[in-house]
Amino acid sequence: MDKYNVRATVRNVSFLSTLITTTKDGKKRPSIRFWRIFTIVLVHLLFVLSYRVDVQILEGDISASRILGFHLADAFMSLQVFLATHEIHVNLLIGSLSILAFYIIFGGRGFCSWVCPYSLISEIAEKIHENLRAKKIVKPRVFDTKWRYAFTILFLALSFASSSLVFEIFNVVGIFSRFIIYGYFHAIWLVVAMLVVEIFFSRRAWCRYVCPVGATYSLLAKPNAIKVSWDKEKCDHCLVCTDVCLVPHVLFMTKKGAKTDDSKKLFRIAGADCTLCGRCIDVCHQDALKFDNGFKKLI
Repeated sequence: MDKYNVRATVRNVSFLSTLITTTKDGKKRPSIRFWRIFTIVLVHLLFVLSYRVDVQILEGDISASRILGFHLADAFMSLQVFLATHEIHVNLLIGSLSILAFYIIFGGRGFCSWVCPYSLISEIAEKIHENLRAKKIVKPRVFDTKWRYAFTILFLALSFASSSLVFEIFNVVGIFSRFIIYGYFHAIWLVVAMLVVEIFFSRRAWCRYVCPVGATYSLLAKPNAIKVSWDKEKCDHCLVCTDVCLVPHVLFMTKKGAKTDDSKKLFRIAGADCTLCGRCIDVCHQDALKFDNGFKKLI
């Protein structure tokens, strides 16, 4: 992908070409998307190795695991367990606090782009959706992202009322993760059904409007040190970044005429929904977007 010579929108470039980016001096290197996919594959490879050949580096699955014997647990899943059983399980508490601490520091919804396996196949579905949209076979349908919080409350209430983890029955992230690790096929049809919805009805519907896991991590986004920064003076307002973004509303300032602080040149993307996927950085031909490491300011 040569972002300096091609408008690298979802429609204009092939999925595979986005794994390699061309620099200004013509050199090719792995894109941020490549490294995200590498991370997702590596995490699940370690899970598979633990299950298949007993290489116990990372055990379990995406919802609850152990890394070198240390417990990790998805915070939303742990909250469901607490509401369903009315008990605090020490290992889940330790695991949840560890995960929460990590994402508070490093990335809020970074889980959604750098760890979640469903995000990978959802991005492929997104490409198909945009191709169909270009041919006017499907129409774009956009909803309020706050629906995720409504679903979060609903599933927590159902866990409390039914004493069971209701969300895990429908959780396409967990289902797909267990399919990869253990080969479980019994609920994979839900993953396929969700992909069909995203291809023919609404782009990235699960991640944008449904997933309580992403909603939980979005609450941690404000204090994290790593964010995307935008250089107002470099930007030419082409809006390719908003085309590829999972949650384009976080890039509202890139629109021409958007109200911004005139005294500032650099802006940190502060939206809670940003997943730090880096797609905006990958496609910006003006290099107006980049990762901003807040740790440097602490040193």
